[in-house]
Amino acid sequence: MKDVTNSLPSVILDHIQAHNTPDPAAFAATFASNALVNDARREWVGVDAISKWAEKEIFGDNVRVELVSAYELEGMYIVRLKNDGDFDKAGLPDPIILTNYFTLINDKIAQLIVLLNMVSYPDKPEPGIR
Repeated sequence: MKDVTNSLPSVILDHIQAHNTPDPAAFAATFASNALVNDARREWVGVDAISKWAEKEIFGDNVRVELVSAYELEGMYIVRLKNDGDFDKAGLPDPIILTNYFTLINDKIAQLIVLLNMVSYPDKPEPGIR
């Protein structure tokens, strides 16, 4: 895996910025028209469905993210984001760091999978929730 924390593609940086601004239209614009989002094993397909999910679960809960680390592996971007907002944090680790798996096509997000993982990366060999 290649560390790309300081060299992410612009569409992923735009996605993070729209997440934090908050800017639902700019957020939606980062996705391909037929994109798929899987958030904690729940799926949404297409920009309209993704926008409805984001309106409730991102913008409705005032979720903000902070880049922790990012890796590129065979064209997939594995981006770890610290999450905070106005949502129920009971039973979640502190800090809440979610792993976002981005697949890009033509400078748009074609697929985004968001998971709370147990991880072990080369720079952090101890497995655990990060």
